[in-house]
Amino acid sequence: MLDAGINYIDTSIDGLSEERIGRYISHRRDEYYLASKCGCLVGATPAPRGQRSQHVFTLENIVAGVEQSLARMKTDYLDVVQFHSSPSRQTLEKHGALEALLELREAGKVRFAGMSGTLPHLIGHIEMGVFDAFQIPYSAVEREHEATIAAAAQKGAGIVIRGGAAKGAPTEGKQAGLQWERWRRAQLDDLLEGMTPMEFILRFTITNPDLDTTIVGTINPDLQTNLDILEKGPLPADRRTSMKRRSNVSLLQARRREWTGNDRRFLVVG
Repeated sequence: MLDAGINYIDTSIDGLSEERIGRYISHRRDEYYLASKCGCLVGATPAPRGQRSQHVFTLENIVAGVEQSLARMKTDYLDVVQFHSSPSRQTLEKHGALEALLELREAGKVRFAGMSGTLPHLIGHIEMGVFDAFQIPYSAVEREHEATIAAAAQKGAGIVIRGGAAKGAPTEGKQAGLQWERWRRAQLDDLLEGMTPMEFILRFTITNPDLDTTIVGTINPDLQTNLDILEKGPLPADRRTSMKRRSNVSLLQARRREWTGNDRRFLVVG
């Protein structure tokens, strides 16, 4: 990635990625910005693949998590630390979690305080006025955060996008899972006009003028192909106009089915 020119690396306490970053590229620390998360329970057994790890938003766990990240990645500072799992304002303030992160920023161990946020709590996070950056899911098939992305940018916060490649779901050979179902329901094929679905999705993502960084999170990606696509820049003007005119009714109906399926209410953030 570094040799390809990528200079922003986002990771988390969960899993082995922090240890691998420390082992393999810590000697090139001045070549990249490094972001991680906090709130994940330090010392907990990793959750099985596809399940969310336990999160504890206390002063002690936030400090322990950041100190662990610094040690694992063999660095004396993190550029961005983001609260994981979009906790509410009440949760952040109840046991000193927010206070802990802001004090770590004052101490120079963290340069910028961030939030990996989603609705419904994201609106409150923006209104708090304490976060330097927000990581928010967004793509052509996941547009429910468009207004909050704009609101955060207007407040002067940096915007980092995750899911900007829709997990590669429309790619030939995948075409499964929630993101694929959203692509299928959105019926965007008529806008491709020679583009592959992945090219359309990536270029749609970077068309948004409020974005600072796009995280392309596909499994085993053909990295160079994605980079070549991004070099082409935003969608052509006619495609942008078509997307603006196109109603989001079908997408909203799909969300409603996801949120209320099986007589349960839950928020889909994947």
